[in-house]
Amino acid sequence: MDFWQLIEQRRSIRQYKWDPVEPEKVAKILEAALRAPSSRNLKPWEFIVVTEPALLAQLAQARSHNAFLKDAPLAVVVCADPAKCDVWVEDAAIATTFISLAATALGLGCCWLQIRKRDHSPELTAEEYVRAVLQIPSHLTVEAIVAIGYPAEEKAGHPRSGLAFPKLHQNRYGQRFTGLT
Repeated sequence: MDFWQLIEQRRSIRQYKWDPVEPEKVAKILEAALRAPSSRNLKPWEFIVVTEPALLAQLAQARSHNAFLKDAPLAVVVCADPAKCDVWVEDAAIATTFISLAATALGLGCCWLQIRKRDHSPELTAEEYVRAVLQIPSHLTVEAIVAIGYPAEEKAGHPRSGLAFPKLHQNRYGQRFTGLT
């Protein structure tokens, strides 16, 4: 799949077959994460691959909207060390994007689950919950979880007509960019 097909067809998938993801594909996804650009090449991120069904079921409870995670055969938890880089959030987000695009390119479905700045309950953040489930050290911040698996649903790519072209400006804010019409 070339890059343009990839971004035109990519969708968030929330229904998965229970077919395991082949180790070679997991390795490719992780290599993509490690190839993600990072500010000053500081690479503040770390990744946890989760394949145990019991852990996936626990992680699915991190937030109320994550229930579908229990049906995915694979998840990658994206963490970062804020002490290593002042733009760790951006670096972790870029790596998460690379994971998502790699999974899509390999014929897998995936969905980004935001963890940072989300609540598990009124008393506990989603990050604190995930940290406890996976025994993540306190110096790392949990940015996101990417659910990955073979899709059990089909979704067409977002149509070009639905893209937010009015959000494109040229030279100055408010001057519409017309190069994509």
